[in-house]
Amino acid sequence: MPLRKVARVVLLDPRDRILLLHGFEPDDPSRTWWFTPGGGLEGDESREQAALRELAEETGITDVRLGPLLWRRTCSFPFCGRRWHQDEWYYLARTEQTTTRQEGLTELERRSMAGTRWWTVEELAGATEPVYPTRLVGLLRTLLDEGPPSTPVILETERV
Repeated sequence: MPLRKVARVVLLDPRDRILLLHGFEPDDPSRTWWFTPGGGLEGDESREQAALRELAEETGITDVRLGPLLWRRTCSFPFCGRRWHQDEWYYLARTEQTTTRQEGLTELERRSMAGTRWWTVEELAGATEPVYPTRLVGLLRTLLDEGPPSTPVILETERV
């Protein structure tokens, strides 16, 4: 099965909090996790265009400065009755806009997302639910301490 091309956003506010979406399995709402905004490319759009479109659709946030590509990851996971295989690119973005609206969600997203939350790195380190990518706490700490990498970091393949 070919890899689905995905663009994700590591969105930081002026206080260096990261915005994450709260997801759950539609057929089992007790299975929950947190993840970065983003999704698959549509048509001939670039990864950068997809990142901004997905961010607007999933959060209502459009006042952003899209920064460099931070990380790349290949992952595979079960969701909604099938296995997804993705090539994910994570872009840094900054915003002053911290109010979110989930008005542009697809039907599947409406059935599998429970909202958004801004997290400090300390709060994220204490999260009791899974967070994806699984190394996000360490990656975020490095980003905040050292700034964006000079070249994208290739993360290990994750299979859930």
